[in-house]
Amino acid sequence: MTSREGSVDGAPCTVRSGICSITVLSTLIDYYGVPSDTPGMATRPPGTPRSQVEHVEAAMSEAVGEPRFLPHLVVHETEAWVLACPEVLSELVGAPKLAGRIRALTVSSGGPELVNDGPDTAPSKRLRSLVPGYRKTVDGPDAIGLTGVDAVRRQCPHADAWFHAVDERLGTIRRS
Repeated sequence: MTSREGSVDGAPCTVRSGICSITVLSTLIDYYGVPSDTPGMATRPPGTPRSQVEHVEAAMSEAVGEPRFLPHLVVHETEAWVLACPEVLSELVGAPKLAGRIRALTVSSGGPELVNDGPDTAPSKRLRSLVPGYRKTVDGPDAIGLTGVDAVRRQCPHADAWFHAVDERLGTIRRS
């Protein structure tokens, strides 16, 4: 592969690197829908969903070969983060009993990130069955935004590790 020299905002870069003056470049991709030819997918070890996701993320990072690249796959899909916001989602959709149902689901699964990733039991499918009028691109982001990322971080360890890694690379780690 050839590279072309250039600059972005005065910072030298090459077309090959593609990320020039960027401190960190990350992904936010649902693990549930990752294509089978993604690096690491064919060599996933047996184990927990989180360990499998971490394996694929490491393989993606190795394949890109750029230290600023920080791949992140959401375990299993971003709706897992919505499951970390049961009270707010319940209020948003006007379903008072929904929060209790979501809490029961996440407790029985071991946490929002561990809600099953099967074709009929993925977090988005569970939400649609619990809330027939659930609007994925409105209700989910609203619930997360109103609840706050800190609540998601407390309940979703893989998401928390990613947020921490981004904070660390950007130098924005909050001190307690």
